[in-house]
Amino acid sequence: MTEYSTILVETRGRVGWITLHRPEVLNALNSTLVRELAQAASVFDADDGIGCLVLTGSERAFAAGADIKEMEGKSSVEMSLHNPFAPLEEFRRLRTPVIAAVAGYALGGGCELAMACDIILAADTARFGQPEITLGIIPGLGGTQRLPRAIGAYKAAELVLTGRTMDAAEAERSGLVSRIVPSAELLDEAQRTAEVIASKSLPVVYAAKEALRVSQETTASEGLRFERQTFTSLFALDDQKEGMAAFREKRAADFRHH
Repeated sequence: MTEYSTILVETRGRVGWITLHRPEVLNALNSTLVRELAQAASVFDADDGIGCLVLTGSERAFAAGADIKEMEGKSSVEMSLHNPFAPLEEFRRLRTPVIAAVAGYALGGGCELAMACDIILAADTARFGQPEITLGIIPGLGGTQRLPRAIGAYKAAELVLTGRTMDAAEAERSGLVSRIVPSAELLDEAQRTAEVIASKSLPVVYAAKEALRVSQETTASEGLRFERQTFTSLFALDDQKEGMAAFREKRAADFRHH
């Protein structure tokens, strides 16, 4: 098994777990962590025995932001040619659904990393925001694009332009998080939710995730066309036959992932 220095990796049944592990800097995202995260996630994504991923941090911080010390002295050319966050593009292209289990700070790059996941479960201690403007920069990992889609243009503009952060309750009201979970129950609930997803037909889960992604990146008419084509293609699967037979026979489906 690959050894990592900034993350912890484990498998729980059909669920892969990745825990950000730079406690001394509240899981700040540096180039090593980003590279290791993308690598570990890609390994899980290639494993047919994994049906869902959970990404989490510590009780104090999911990720408090990007590593300012690593970025501070870089030039514009260096950031353009040697972007330390480029491996996150691989993370965003994962087929496998990812649940972000967020406790404590999810700020800047940490908030953007959570938004790159498919589901965000937030502990009641979680705090979200894009405070990059206070550092003389703007969000650079998708914050100006994903945040308006999640919470609306005006709310996102306030957060990005002022650097204000919001607690879990406001984040849920705004549509940024899927659900709030008591802090002590966060990881158990993330595992339960991941197990539900992982119990489904893997190719169907992949198709559903891709259709949801397309909905955020194209027009409604193109998205509907993609959905119709994907929907009809799934009738070629044995799992479709099994799922509908199980419904008719009032029993649990035994999906074989083909």
